[in-house]
Amino acid sequence: MKRRGGRRLSEEEAKLWRHVTRSIRPLPGHTPPLEPAPAPEAEATSPEHRPAEASPPAKIERRPPAPPPLVPLERRLMRDLRRGIDRIDARIDLHGMRQNEAYYALLGFLRRAQGEGARVALVVTGKGSTAVADPFSERGVLRRLVPHWLGLAEMRPVVVGFSTASREHGGDGALYVRLRKGAKGRPGGEARP
Repeated sequence: MKRRGGRRLSEEEAKLWRHVTRSIRPLPGHTPPLEPAPAPEAEATSPEHRPAEASPPAKIERRPPAPPPLVPLERRLMRDLRRGIDRIDARIDLHGMRQNEAYYALLGFLRRAQGEGARVALVVTGKGSTAVADPFSERGVLRRLVPHWLGLAEMRPVVVGFSTASREHGGDGALYVRLRKGAKGRPGGEARP
């Protein structure tokens, strides 16, 4: 193998190169690094007398596909929810919960709702208190965190998208969450659109 300067690697450099390249894996879709050329004296021997090098194929680790991106709720669905034409299939109120408790309650709720065939869920976070009794305490923490949580990888197999709820359903203190179709569809075996 030639370096950029045009010279061949010495046997010691080639040995070091082989040692280093044994510990690396190529990126998916890329070819593995080339082995350095053998020393000049090895090139002089004919191909019949060279020992066959049997190297195991490079093991490529496959990562699971990235979760689908979140999409905003359709205009028609939002309009129908506001007018009461389309129904909210499931509701959860996270008021008074601590962050850790609220996160796991939300994740479990959304998974159950999806399994039961729910299409739209209402998540009430609350707006947070406007009265500031303690200057060091945060208000409206869940209101800020829940949208972030809905975008996390563990929520994305369940959540299609979300939007702020209409005033009738809580306004800024609540979210409409569109759920992905579950594996079994709606209860009763009827598939959802």
